[in-house]
Amino acid sequence: MNKTRDEALQFIYSVSDKLPSCKKLDSIICAPAIILRDLVKRQGDDLKIGAQNMHFAEHGAYTGEISPSMLVTTGVEYVILGHSERRAMFSETDQTVNLKIKAALAHQLKPIVCCGESLVERENNQTHQVLTTQITEALKGISEEELASLIIAYEPIWAIGTGKVASSETADEACGYIRELIRKLYSSEAADQIRILYGGSVSTKSVDELMAQPNIDGGLVGGASLDPDSFIELCQKAVKNQ
Repeated sequence: MNKTRDEALQFIYSVSDKLPSCKKLDSIICAPAIILRDLVKRQGDDLKIGAQNMHFAEHGAYTGEISPSMLVTTGVEYVILGHSERRAMFSETDQTVNLKIKAALAHQLKPIVCCGESLVERENNQTHQVLTTQITEALKGISEEELASLIIAYEPIWAIGTGKVASSETADEACGYIRELIRKLYSSEAADQIRILYGGSVSTKSVDELMAQPNIDGGLVGGASLDPDSFIELCQKAVKNQ
């Protein structure tokens, strides 16, 4: 929940012509719903816009929610689903995430599906158990063909907004586990093709080492992406470490 309309427009004007080519990198800004259309109209060739959340219903008595068809009319291509803050603060479950994924795919939106464990769960050696449950439940009824439009973001809750960053080895191990889980649920081809992001206090200082890992395909960046210069640097470093 950052930036007014004017602040967001100033940001996009600052970055849109300075980003790496879309042939080399997918650069995506996921913004509050109220300013999505304004950003889409000004995104340029090398930047895409996404939403931070949506409801799974097409319409109805869900005051304050945004439907998938509403997002489509703004022109966005992506939507974040199941972010840990949504799970913790707004009672999202693996089951509602599954419904949202299906609704997004039905409207040709590309879901960025979040998963990750708490500090207590990591300390109790439950990381793999948590990831297995979250991924398996989220992907119920999703075909391999549909999976190709989906991105997974591993975001350990204990590293979000805390300044604590999982070591590159820890992050890669978890992303590798997710990849192997996709291999078991679908196929080797699906596991090789799916993009898995790491999120959790990613910064311009940590991005090089994280992006150099074999199982990390990109970053889901929070606070460090709010400054235009930092956002540009993150994108440039991601390309360098492909």
